[in-house]
Amino acid sequence: MPSRPLRKPLAAARNLQPRIAALGGALALGIAAILFAQAGEAAQGLFSRIVTAYPLAPIALTPAIFVVVTWATRQHWPAARGSGIPQVMAAAEAPDHPVMAPLLSMRTALAKVAGTLAMLLGGASVGREGPTVQLSAAIMVAVHKALRVPVGAGVIIAGGAAGVAAAFNTPLAGVAFAIEELASAFEQRLALLVMLAVMTAGLVSLGLSGDYIYFGAMSQHVPIVPAMVAALGCGVAGGLAGGAFARALSGFGHIDHGWIGALRARPVALAAGLGLIVAVVGVATQGLAPGGLAWGTGYGTTRGLLSGADTSLWFGPAKFVTSLATALSGAPGGIFAPSLSVGAGLGQLVGTLFPPDYSGAVAMLGMIAYFAGVTRAPLTAVIIVMEMTADRAMILPLFAAALVADQVSAAICPEKLYHALSHPFRAPETAH
Repeated sequence: MPSRPLRKPLAAARNLQPRIAALGGALALGIAAILFAQAGEAAQGLFSRIVTAYPLAPIALTPAIFVVVTWATRQHWPAARGSGIPQVMAAAEAPDHPVMAPLLSMRTALAKVAGTLAMLLGGASVGREGPTVQLSAAIMVAVHKALRVPVGAGVIIAGGAAGVAAAFNTPLAGVAFAIEELASAFEQRLALLVMLAVMTAGLVSLGLSGDYIYFGAMSQHVPIVPAMVAALGCGVAGGLAGGAFARALSGFGHIDHGWIGALRARPVALAAGLGLIVAVVGVATQGLAPGGLAWGTGYGTTRGLLSGADTSLWFGPAKFVTSLATALSGAPGGIFAPSLSVGAGLGQLVGTLFPPDYSGAVAMLGMIAYFAGVTRAPLTAVIIVMEMTADRAMILPLFAAALVADQVSAAICPEKLYHALSHPFRAPETAH
């Protein structure tokens, strides 16, 4: 038994250890998120070069990659399928349950990264943000275990929130996402842990990538009356389209009968068919915009729309189809970035009803409305778009679009998408 003079330093060291683990985990996940982002850009760039040289290559390449990645994920890393955010939510509900261990293991996280990069290499409409959340939570858990610090829900939530911050360079959105999606009860102690992890990951991202704005700085000057009218229109359209996407994706995973049940019983064949849909839509719209309309994250086209550039009106519908087909395959990959792209395309369609000078602003409203319609997380939607564009002049219309979209989407798909997708990953006693 230590002597009395030693007790206080030992107790202080034990109290400091969780903070050291949080800082170490946030540093590690910040670096991992940047490397993942760079690898994702390289994979998309390679696919673009392949398509430029061989325009019909996706007809064979995309379905083949869908099949290989889906088969490998189901056979060897089932916890790596899909977005990654539902896994983090399920693990946070029962962090000590043995069933949860594979969800946030480094083996699963690495498989998630590899699978997402492979899907981007095949032109799939996926994002890396959801996978970054799962990777970040896994790294945070691994660091805490290595330092023999207990892993509770707060550790998992902090890791996931820091992943959002590092992926988009949006620290406020990381905190909002933790409150709105990952944590059902947001206590003061958890708030401090989340903010510490988010701040550290954000500083790492800032140090390695510079002070960048995800979609570039936007400055929209739209009078408040037409801006609010556009917000309402985008809110309704985004809620309808986002709710339909969420309903289709969540409902597909729960139907075991009829033709949907027959398709789900043959996941590899289903992946091949869905990959072919992505390939055909991509090839069909390839000549409508540089680099195509339907491939990858859609980042370049979305950024152009927000800055007032023009592209084909087929961008939103094409991206919606490829994003839904990719998500239904169950292969690793996120829906954050594709949802932002679909929303910008939706805003472009609504923007045809307004003067051309308003096109960038309406595209932004469409982006936030569709994103809020899919995720049912309006606070996160507003903050993440505001941080990604550095545009605070549109704050009131952004809130209006997000809130309207959330209510419209709730009428179509009452259960939040990520909550619905988390059911298969939950421990039996927490599933409902």
